Amino acid sequence: MFGYVTICEPELKMKDFRRYKAYYCGLCQTLKERHGSLGQMTLAYDMTFVIILLTSLYECELKSSAHRCKVHPIKKQIMLQNEFAEYAADMNLILAYYHMKDDWQDERKVSGLLGTAALRRKAERAVRKYPRQSRVIREELKALECYEKADSQNIDETAGCFGRLMEELLVYKKDVWEEALRTIGFFLGKFIYIMDAYEDMNKDLKEGNYNPLKELNKSENYEERCREMLCMMIAESSSAFEKLPCLIDADILRNILYAGVWTRYNKLQKKREEANVYTEHAEEKKRVKGRE
Repeated sequence: MFGYVTICEPELKMKDFRRYKAYYCGLCQTLKERHGSLGQMTLAYDMTFVIILLTSLYECELKSSAHRCKVHPIKKQIMLQNEFAEYAADMNLILAYYHMKDDWQDERKVSGLLGTAALRRKAERAVRKYPRQSRVIREELKALECYEKADSQNIDETAGCFGRLMEELLVYKKDVWEEALRTIGFFLGKFIYIMDAYEDMNKDLKEGNYNPLKELNKSENYEERCREMLCMMIAESSSAFEKLPCLIDADILRNILYAGVWTRYNKLQKKREEANVYTEHAEEKKRVKGRE
């Protein structure tokens, strides 16, 4: 479900792109240092946004280093790390652990059993370190599971679970910035959930999977209503962000919130337009051939 909160590279200055990449590589390295190679497999772009946002807000010092990795074995990559990279790495692990645990308990997926066993010790240590976040993440994932099993078509119910999960994740500590961070996280989480459902609609219909937008998909103005919901969610999140005194890497954060989150949506629209053009062209060829 993650992977939507990323940059729009064409609209980002080269220096900012290099810095964003250094944050991302820093998170990957932190996952390896704290949780091993398996931990690295939980890497998500969305957590890079969390690191940059909290680093900018709290003006936390960054450690810069250069390392080779499996993806880049020849040239060393610049990596930026700090306490928020460690926090994001732990949140990544907790989310992955609970997801794998549910896969085993609910669907008896062998991958879920193996993943849970491999991550258990490290995940339980992270859970003890962040009991507040871990409790809410677990509760909301369980609530979301119940809604999905009941085939809920109330998008506010289902998306709200993921919104509350994300808002708790953004609150690193309870202070004067908590309210704004909760608002950013709540609406960003709802955006992610709705966008994921929107992107998977055709596949879910074909395979008979659950999707909270199935009923809405039957309406004539489905596309318009989905776009409106997504715009509303990201507008609320962006508005709350602008209340924060973020100066460091503000251009990267705005690029993500105002453009990057729409990357997958825009690609999907382009793909559908190309498919429609191809279909129309094929139908026109059939009509011409029929007249002959």
